[in-house]
Amino acid sequence: MGFIKEFQEFALKGNVVDLAVGFIIGAAFGKIVTSMVNDVIMPPIGLALGGVDFKALSIVLKPATETTAAVAINYGAFVNTLIDFLIIALVIFVAIKAMSSMRKKYEKQEKKAEEAKQSKEEQLLEEIRDLLKKKK
Repeated sequence: MGFIKEFQEFALKGNVVDLAVGFIIGAAFGKIVTSMVNDVIMPPIGLALGGVDFKALSIVLKPATETTAAVAINYGAFVNTLIDFLIIALVIFVAIKAMSSMRKKYEKQEKKAEEAKQSKEEQLLEEIRDLLKKKK
């Protein structure tokens, strides 16, 4: 099998395409959350704390000179990034929880449909089996 054909089979598998779509949507979602934190959430928090700009918060370790830039720990930017992460983690948690709930409902519906397909004798035999298991 040729290299190009193997690559086509790999690239066109459903999982690879799904992964690529998920990655692209995730990157775009990350930009949206970053903008929301920087432009919507942090300004009111900074205002409530006395007009603090979180992006500018830092601890200067070595001041700038004419030849070198300042060396600083930018903890304000870190706080923004931490809030970004927490929002993204919360959204992912809620999405996974919703998907899990939908999957359980779907499995329950499939089980009911399967039980409806069984004859009355099969259902009675399964009930007897389950009762015997409980007695053990």
